[in-house]
Amino acid sequence: MSFGAEPQQAVQVHEVLSRLKDVIKNLPAVWVEGQLSEVNERSNVTFAKFRDLNAEASISIMSPRSALGEDIKYLVEGSHVLLKVLPEIWPRRGELQWRVQAIRPVGLGELLARLEALKQLLAAEGLFDAKRKKSLPFLPRKVGLICGRDSDAKHDVIVNAQSRWPLIEFAVKEVAVQGANAVKEVAAAIKELAADDEVDVIVIARGGGSLEDLLPFSDEGLIRLVASINKPIVSAIGHEQDNPLLDYVADVRASTPTDAARKIVPSLIEEIDLIKNLQRRLSREIFSIIRDEQASLFELQHNLLPLHPKTQLLQAKQWLNDQRYLVRSFIKQELSDARTFISTSTATIKALSPQGTLDRGYAIVRTKSDQLVTKPPKSGTGLSIRVAGGEFPAVSGKQADS
Repeated sequence: MSFGAEPQQAVQVHEVLSRLKDVIKNLPAVWVEGQLSEVNERSNVTFAKFRDLNAEASISIMSPRSALGEDIKYLVEGSHVLLKVLPEIWPRRGELQWRVQAIRPVGLGELLARLEALKQLLAAEGLFDAKRKKSLPFLPRKVGLICGRDSDAKHDVIVNAQSRWPLIEFAVKEVAVQGANAVKEVAAAIKELAADDEVDVIVIARGGGSLEDLLPFSDEGLIRLVASINKPIVSAIGHEQDNPLLDYVADVRASTPTDAARKIVPSLIEEIDLIKNLQRRLSREIFSIIRDEQASLFELQHNLLPLHPKTQLLQAKQWLNDQRYLVRSFIKQELSDARTFISTSTATIKALSPQGTLDRGYAIVRTKSDQLVTKPPKSGTGLSIRVAGGEFPAVSGKQADS
């Protein structure tokens, strides 16, 4: 009868583990490709997780630091490497672990070749076509921002966007932007922001990095996800060379997080200047039309002076009166249209201005250090609240239970 095949032949746990150990010790070492994470050292032994590059799968590895010699330098967090590993089982805990016998970094040339092959594949499928790119809204209701935790990229996007349009709102998702968890966290943030009806555009921002650091932004699964989103996505990875594939599939590419801020919101000052310039241009065109018509009338009058026959003179006067009527009607209509345009433009400027927003009942809340308050402050925080009628101090109280 085979080992433990029947209830009456039940074996002890240690016997099962012993049998497994006998089987596993005969397995050969294998080369495996992946990415290192959760690297830590205990008693001169390095332990880590070795994750699959494309799937949710990982193994536990270990290696005495002395076993790898100088190659131990490659056994670091986030590294994309090849490992020669041998399976081992720990009988006391019943855990399968893989002992590292050799390590080899994946060469830069090999990485670039793989990325280029993937780029060609995705391009052939039409994922990078200009015709599928979505336009950015003129003024988004809310901007979805995906960035590293407490990163400079987050600061650059928000500060520069609010300097252009002070009342712009953000929905920020802070995630890992490199390492084994980056793809999963970035993808989850994209899906969450895409499902938010108030978010009109999504910005993915990071302040540059090495080719290896930026690998998550060339992940095939992430690229296909971005291509499937029905909202415009801005790539602001901040790397001028070896662009990650995200740059090609995104609807808009920004060279830096600061550049992304300039692309996603208009400048209030520039828009006001544009309206003023249009008003001046319209006024010049109207006066030019009036001058041209006056010149035509004077020329007609001059041409009629030498004509003495009464009939011709009366006909000319009638024609001239008709022309005057037409010109006056045209000028009246042009002036009416100009007044309407100026009135509408003025109302638009007032509505879009910070004061216009305050007049609708909104308020701008800042701390005593003049920082904008975008989330509930701690109890007791000194505040300055600006409303339509002026500004007054306040102190935040205890937040009510939600």
